[in-house]
Amino acid sequence: MSVLIKPIITEKMTADSELYNRYGFVVDLNANKIQIKDAVEQAYGVTVKDVRTMIYGPKRKTRHTKTGVQHGKTSSYKKAIINVVEGDIIDFYNNL
Repeated sequence: MSVLIKPIITEKMTADSELYNRYGFVVDLNANKIQIKDAVEQAYGVTVKDVRTMIYGPKRKTRHTKTGVQHGKTSSYKKAIINVVEGDIIDFYNNL
């Protein structure tokens, strides 16, 4: 299974990438910082300076339907913020 699942492309992450050279990725829950660093360096050909990770837990959801109350939850995921060395850049839009 791949360590990098998908890049995070939001207004906040785009501003961070332009100002501070930081990029966000949704990564595998079992991946550690060294594996994430190696995967980004191999996939995008950049030098990674710093990796920060955070795990988002599931959110509980409740729906009221005709058949009764249904309980569920969203999936948990892990997010990694990658700080790239000055001068390197990751372009997510080059393959579109």
